[in-house]
Amino acid sequence: MLTIIAAIANNNVIGRDNNLIWHIPEDLKRFKKITSNKTIIMGRKTFDSLGGVLPDRKHIILSRNPDLHLYMDDENIMFINDVSQLEPYINSKEEFFVIGGQTIYTLLLPSTTKMYITRINDDFDGDAFFPEINENEWEIVNEEQGLSDNNNPYDYKYITYVRK
Repeated sequence: MLTIIAAIANNNVIGRDNNLIWHIPEDLKRFKKITSNKTIIMGRKTFDSLGGVLPDRKHIILSRNPDLHLYMDDENIMFINDVSQLEPYINSKEEFFVIGGQTIYTLLLPSTTKMYITRINDDFDGDAFFPEINENEWEIVNEEQGLSDNNNPYDYKYITYVRK
């Protein structure tokens, strides 16, 4: 099954210039805890923004470039060129995490069963957006306030959704 994990501003911004706009260490720790020892699915631009392979995770990178796999030889990375290649993951009982970016979220949201959303209570100027969440299709099963302090300067909450 596909599960989305994303940090989203009030105005649905998720990034600018292929980077996160905010820095919330507690959210990054949560991301690591949730996705460690799992498989993460992303677009090529998101992979590039990571700065390398994230430890303790398998990476599936969806790209239109059919030759991308020629440039990187790592057993923790698999390149795919067609969303249909994700069918085994969509239909699996195992959880696979979709981590972005905008195009990948939009493409895979209809096939997603669960979402871990960090909702940042602020608007940001960005160029990448998360698709609208249709509240009629999703049920909130958990919601908790995030820690705000000097290191985590934004008001935010964690929301877990499951498809109705």
